[in-house]
Amino acid sequence: MNPLHLPFDDDEMLAGLRPWIECESPTHDAAAVDRMMDLAAYDLSQIGMVERIPGRMGFGGCVRVKIPHPDHGKVPGILIAGHMDTVHPIGTIDVLPFKREGDICYGPGIMDMKGGNYLSVEAIRQLIRAGLQTPLPVTVLFTPDEEVGTPSTRELIEAEAAKNAYVLVPEPGHEDGGVTIGRYAIARFNLRTVGQPSHAGARLSDGKSAIAAMARKIIEIEDMTGPDCTFSVGVIHAGQWVNCVSSFCDAEALSMAKKQEDLDDGIDRMMALQGEAGGVAFEVKRGVTRPVWQPDQPGTMKIFEIAKGLAKEIGFEMKGRSQGGGSDGNFTGAMGIPTLDSLGVRGQGLHTLKEYIQVDSLSERGRLMAGLLMNLT
Repeated sequence: MNPLHLPFDDDEMLAGLRPWIECESPTHDAAAVDRMMDLAAYDLSQIGMVERIPGRMGFGGCVRVKIPHPDHGKVPGILIAGHMDTVHPIGTIDVLPFKREGDICYGPGIMDMKGGNYLSVEAIRQLIRAGLQTPLPVTVLFTPDEEVGTPSTRELIEAEAAKNAYVLVPEPGHEDGGVTIGRYAIARFNLRTVGQPSHAGARLSDGKSAIAAMARKIIEIEDMTGPDCTFSVGVIHAGQWVNCVSSFCDAEALSMAKKQEDLDDGIDRMMALQGEAGGVAFEVKRGVTRPVWQPDQPGTMKIFEIAKGLAKEIGFEMKGRSQGGGSDGNFTGAMGIPTLDSLGVRGQGLHTLKEYIQVDSLSERGRLMAGLLMNLT
């Protein structure tokens, strides 16, 4: 049976996906992420033997399942790698409820990337129901910390990927149905200014504001952005009382570049900003880094050509591109393991309160995933 003709049903898939969306799982809430992993483990238990891997570093745990196959452990197989954490805090479901409006459906994390994870599970379920055996053994790994750079599970992902011949990542698909065949490098930084406290009303001139110093540094940092390397500050924490001159201000910055050498140069420039001026110290510490995944690797292009042919049969033209926005595909692609990313749902508004998916992309991408699992050898 042609896997592209399996009976995927958008309505049924959306009904199965709904509990995943309504189980909020922000990265920094380990208990919430583990509740999400419980739901995933239940669904995965219908297609294979589930293994729960405890979390570390304050993050939630992982779920791994090996789909029954006579060659597991004998030959390299296929790894489907996805994350179950989202950027949306608990309570987002109240302002961004799971809601279908015609051909689109809203919800926190529905596009990034629970929709893609769910359709991957459904693809395997459909193959099993049809009695189809994939040529290669398949492993599914869902992790808890991608949205903060994968600090606790990078080693696990890389170790699992090393056992496999291919990696498929169901991150959000491109608007035109395209996929990702390379990703830019990303570095994160933890920033701190250390000032001198004083009473803001009575002794303002005695203080040295860490907040004001950080504000000036943010402008300096973002002004370093150029065509080869970008810089942005997205998190700031400081102050407890408005009548106190702040003594500490913490922030987080992100830098992105298409080439590793450009990112390395950007890292050097960021680290060189450290020092003291006007009685306020500025500290920079390296955070997690995602390496460049170079496009056009032969193994990745092999998968892409297969996917492109499958897409044509399904009814659309598939394009492949390198892009920003890191994923765990950075790690596996940088290892040289053939990796295809952005195999998940199509939609808009990821990381916003307008996040939604195109409902018909559930079955479209489910068929694509099933086709890949049956055609990779």
